[in-house]
Amino acid sequence: MSINFGTYSGSLLTPGGTPLTVTCPAGSSYSVGLNAGVGAGATVTTREMTGPGSAALSYQIFQDSARTTNWGNIVGTDTVAGTGDGSAQTIYIYPQAPGGQNVAPGTYNDTITVTVNYTGGTATTTFSVTATVMATCQISAASINFGNYTGSLVKPGGSPLTVTCTNTTSYDLGLSAGLGAGATVTSRKMTGPASAMLDYQMFQDSAQTLNWGNTVGTDTVHGISNGSTQTVYIYPQMAAGQNVAPGTYSDTVIVTVTY
Repeated sequence: MSINFGTYSGSLLTPGGTPLTVTCPAGSSYSVGLNAGVGAGATVTTREMTGPGSAALSYQIFQDSARTTNWGNIVGTDTVAGTGDGSAQTIYIYPQAPGGQNVAPGTYNDTITVTVNYTGGTATTTFSVTATVMATCQISAASINFGNYTGSLVKPGGSPLTVTCTNTTSYDLGLSAGLGAGATVTSRKMTGPASAMLDYQMFQDSAQTLNWGNTVGTDTVHGISNGSTQTVYIYPQMAAGQNVAPGTYSDTVIVTVTY
């Protein structure tokens, strides 16, 4: 037998009952205990799967589907008792991995030792516990409003872009050229009345010297996640001296996170 939590993405996992069979002589009382596993610092109430770089993913094992009764290895306290009937009897392990754990992507595993104390002896076996943490990222961007353009240089200040990735995940943030006809990542274009164009740029730095494009390793913004939401800023600029028709100008830029 084994327990596989599947993919852990930060939400609570309760993968259902895992069967464990016990065969004891008829009339023999028995008690089934589960140890803390092999994870560093693990206890029978908080077990630990070990992953990349000794990262730990915590989980619990319960005796009941409601997950209220812990399963440990102290006979008469937190073990499961029964009476043998000479055939295989099935009992169920109910595992749980709590949500909100900020861990690195990779494969996590543990090994649990099962000990059956019964009238006349002791038997042991082991089973594996595994889970996979996938690298994920989510991004969110605010709208940019240049305000009124009167022919002078416009620098409206930094516009926040937030990114939340799995802990230790390396990522790159890219900005597309937008939708304006003939636009590039160095000269983006808002479209206005009668398809008139108003040029603007986007930079990575407040000094507005590093263009922000979408070629990874060339003009994207690189980061390494700590598992929390991180904020970076887009610094837009609209050059002076553009002779355009009055009206409202707009564009849509796609933000891409590569990880």
